[in-house]
Amino acid sequence: MSQPTYDDVTAAAERIAGLTRTAAVVSAGPGGAGGAEVFLALDFLQHSGSFKDRGAANFVAAHLADGSMPAAGVVIASGGNAGLACAWAAKAQDVPATVFLPATAPPVKIRKLRGYGADVRLTGSEYADALEAARLFAAESGALASHAYDDPYIAAGAGTLLPEILAAVPGLDTVVVAVGGGGLFTGLAVAAAEHGVRVVAVEPAGSRALNAAVAAGKPVDVAVDSVAADSLGARRVSEMALHWAGQVGAESVLVEDAAIVAARQGLWDGHRLVVEHGGATATAALRSGAYRPAPRERVAVVLCGANTDPASLA
Repeated sequence: MSQPTYDDVTAAAERIAGLTRTAAVVSAGPGGAGGAEVFLALDFLQHSGSFKDRGAANFVAAHLADGSMPAAGVVIASGGNAGLACAWAAKAQDVPATVFLPATAPPVKIRKLRGYGADVRLTGSEYADALEAARLFAAESGALASHAYDDPYIAAGAGTLLPEILAAVPGLDTVVVAVGGGGLFTGLAVAAAEHGVRVVAVEPAGSRALNAAVAAGKPVDVAVDSVAADSLGARRVSEMALHWAGQVGAESVLVEDAAIVAARQGLWDGHRLVVEHGGATATAALRSGAYRPAPRERVAVVLCGANTDPASLA
């Protein structure tokens, strides 16, 4: 698996221009965390409800451009958001899409997938189960296998977010981002290294694939038990993500589920923003003190997904 470069991020930005939405970036309000200036990057406002539109659009466009898209289309395994983005990107460019999900995927994501015209197949109870089923389908059907996070096109597409944040927040010091399998983290880290921006990687304590890989010096399997597991539930982080964690000296922090739930509720109470638990995980790092920015540090927190049931918020 090749490592994406900043040139790949730039190329991705050109491919997806006009397909994805430029991220809205807003102030989190006066005072910030410990006197820091905190901004919220609202990338859940993408068409399918998460940042993953960026990578999916880049993946589909790149394979169409080089003639490597088969008639059987694309297949992907996903906890939900990557599948939604893949289905959206495929539909936008008239490509068939088959999506494998764990049977535990939220009904709101399943309904939306079917609305994009995807062939939805539920299997197993974890992302890893869906991934194995998708691999078998690709081998049997000839469909092009996409990946929720472990692909240079996917990561480079995700990285297009950082230049948009920098355009809105000149002098940005730090970007705080939730990590599942590491696609968004990888793309942001590639771009962050180019611009001298620190990256803080935030994971649920019960789903800590990057944190465990950094500690072990290699990707390792972890148990998955978190309220945010539907979007941050990878058992193993990508080699790309571990590589970039070392390159940019990323800080890896963990947050408890209670902090994630409180952060999600706080985003609704304080800003009227509805996000999924994975989308609130980066915010939980600041609210809980897992990450404490310095006074006047300019921090962007990525709100990455909002495919959730608003009725679950008080």
